[in-house]
Amino acid sequence: MRFRLRLLLPLLAIALVSSCSESGPFVPSIESTNFDPSLNVDLAASTKTASGLYYRDIVVGAGAQVPTAPGASVTTSYAGYLRNGVMFDDGDLPAFTTGTGAVIAGYDEGVRGMRVGGQRQLIIPPNLGYGGSRVGSIPANSILVFFVTLSATN
Repeated sequence: MRFRLRLLLPLLAIALVSSCSESGPFVPSIESTNFDPSLNVDLAASTKTASGLYYRDIVVGAGAQVPTAPGASVTTSYAGYLRNGVMFDDGDLPAFTTGTGAVIAGYDEGVRGMRVGGQRQLIIPPNLGYGGSRVGSIPANSILVFFVTLSATN
C-alpha cells in the first residue's frame, strides 16, 4: 500500500501542475497577470468594477454619454488583444443595444458611461469574455484587452 502511495503522489502532483497551464482550467487573475508592455496596461490608473472589469479612459470624448443602464444603442470601433500583445481582432461593430447580449459582457459593461469621441481601454476577465471556451484564436480562460472608440450613441 505504501509503495502505491509513493508512486501515486508524484503522479498526482504532476497532474495538478499540468492542469494550471494556459490550456488547462486555470483562470488567471488580472492583478497577477503580466501584460505585454505594448498594451500599456496601468491597473493603478484604471477603475475596477464590481464584476471585475477594469477600464481606463485614454481620451474622454466631448459628445453624448452612454447611459449606465441597459438599453442604449451604441456604435464602436475596437482592437482586441490577448495579454501577450497579440491582436486577435479589430474593426467597426454595427450598432448594438447595451444589455441585450449582443457582445461579450465585459465589452457591454465597458462602453457604458463613455462619451462619443472617447477612447477607453478595457481589461476583461475570462468570466466576462469567453470563459472556459476557446473561440477562434482566443484560448479558453483568456484575459482580453480592448481599445474601444465610441462613435455614436442614442
